Amino acid sequence: MSLSKQLIHWYLQNKRELPWRKTKDPYRVWLSEIMLQQTRVVQGLPYFLKFTEAFPTVFDLAKAEESEVLKLWQGLGYYSRARNLHFTAKYVAEELGGIFPKSYKELLQLKGVGDYTASAIASICYDEPVAVVDGNVYRVLSRYFGIATPINSTKGIKEFKELAQTVIDASQPGVYNQAIMDFGALHCKPQNPLCSECPIANSCVALVKNSTKELPVKEKKIKIKKRYFNYLVPVTNDNQTVLEERTGKGIWQGLYQFPLLEAKNEIDENELIQHEQFIKLFPEETTISLFNKEEIIHKLSHQHLVTKFWVVKTTNVSENTMSWSKVKEQPVPVLIDKFLEEYLNEDS
Repeated sequence: MSLSKQLIHWYLQNKRELPWRKTKDPYRVWLSEIMLQQTRVVQGLPYFLKFTEAFPTVFDLAKAEESEVLKLWQGLGYYSRARNLHFTAKYVAEELGGIFPKSYKELLQLKGVGDYTASAIASICYDEPVAVVDGNVYRVLSRYFGIATPINSTKGIKEFKELAQTVIDASQPGVYNQAIMDFGALHCKPQNPLCSECPIANSCVALVKNSTKELPVKEKKIKIKKRYFNYLVPVTNDNQTVLEERTGKGIWQGLYQFPLLEAKNEIDENELIQHEQFIKLFPEETTISLFNKEEIIHKLSHQHLVTKFWVVKTTNVSENTMSWSKVKEQPVPVLIDKFLEEYLNEDS
């Protein structure tokens, strides 16, 4: 039996029951695939259910405000996905009459849709025989065929895509693609793969050579950058605060935050109050307290944010204020959401 047939046989007995697998609606398949980029199924599932309830069709998503989309996305991370999702929904609804492109090449033209997502939609919804290649697929193929080419290298990306395309079952490409992804996620796992009960163990090169733990190979990671964030949390006499939208092309674009003072290294209270940004924001006398007594390190893919939340009580601030009830309605990064949860619970 071929590798593709063995994987499909395994899948039909072991597949996860997921809502986006009960349909060939490209809107729902697209939504699920965008959400599951860099995200585990168990984390993405509740978001998929929230989104499909709030936006049952691509027209509903297109009509939504970006802030509403970002608020529902809050906690899922990689917020550019949400902004691209909203942009593409508007494009499909307004320019394509709500009908998604029906081929891999056309799907690739949509903003936020790369090789993996286009392959998934084209194969699952339209039976086009294009192979998906994600982390799970890299792992299964590199182990099964014993390939040590780094999966995050230009050569590796090309090599594995070509290999995946030769393995795919052209008669049922959507089922096969879901089979190999589920097999990688549930059986050929990164740690402790279930080799002793594996249906393809007899022909797995990594198992024969005892190299399962070494595969797949990744080139050395990008150096992690450390940044020092000091959030200034104003609390005025009439219990107002300041929340501002993050602009520019950096992290969390379009989300809201307390005024941020970023430093080159960790600073104390004396350094804080002498900073030009602090003096400008708080023209009158203040009382300051550091909310988090222990260091908060918020880890992103290529940077670690060493974060302090400074609660600053004052009579006046130089920026427009907002009531705390409005703060809770704004889309914020998970780092600030966690602070708000602790601060508001402590304050209530």
